Amino acid sequence: MTNADGTIPARARRPETFAELAARPEEEIDVLVGAALVAKDTYPTLDVAALVARVEGLAGSLAGAGLAREPLLVQVEAVSARFRELGFLGNAEDYYDAKNSLLPDVLERKLGIPISLAIVWSALAERAGVTARGVTFPGHFVVRVDGVSGAFVLVDAFDGGRVLDGPAQALLLRRTLGASAELHPSLLSPASPRAVLVRLLSNLKAIYASRGDHGRAFVAIDRILTLAPDAPRMLRERAGVSLRLGAHQIARADLARVLELEPKAPDAGALRAQLAALGGATETPRVLH
Repeated sequence: MTNADGTIPARARRPETFAELAARPEEEIDVLVGAALVAKDTYPTLDVAALVARVEGLAGSLAGAGLAREPLLVQVEAVSARFRELGFLGNAEDYYDAKNSLLPDVLERKLGIPISLAIVWSALAERAGVTARGVTFPGHFVVRVDGVSGAFVLVDAFDGGRVLDGPAQALLLRRTLGASAELHPSLLSPASPRAVLVRLLSNLKAIYASRGDHGRAFVAIDRILTLAPDAPRMLRERAGVSLRLGAHQIARADLARVLELEPKAPDAGALRAQLAALGGATETPRVLH
């Protein structure tokens, strides 16, 4: 679709930067495109459009197969069969390898973690006309496939697209939250595209921080704040990483914003003291992007 002057409407254009994607309304955020843009931070020459087309092309004969008219479990098994045929596996042996979260590497190695594999599984499903959305289940990202009658099925892409019945869901929950954890319907609700990308970036942030790669951790946190600008915890984290990198101006701005958002936070006094100590700092940030 084009405008009267022949230009493409802004909402129909694929965003070229992560900031452009994050500025869009929730319903216009494409998780697959977002994941590709996240990877572009690591691979600056990455062709995002080509990568997205590559993922979509993996659906093969699923595209146009009319799966949406089939029973829910038939839809799921068809997508999972294609997913397994392509060779995608959960990387249990090296779970915390950052490449498990980067879409180009997931495609090349056919290895990933629950969320990155769920993004690929969902892309295959979408091409087949199947309604699939991510669920930020505690500790283990899964896919929710909805039918027309209100019924839904949960799928574990990390385990080859296995359907998770009630007992399997409860077991997965207790592995993360302990034996007393109870499954609540709210835990099975579809996540917004913004929340999915925040979780993907949070995984990368944690990996980079654990390895002392503060530059990459900064970029991941910065992307999270692009999606959710007023998240106090992330503002605190970016301030801390900024100080490690000598980016005192960014740290000051983030600490000040936290105090605006949470003036009565338990650590408000410590934040004010830290902000006062940074009052005269004029170092130039070493991380620019």
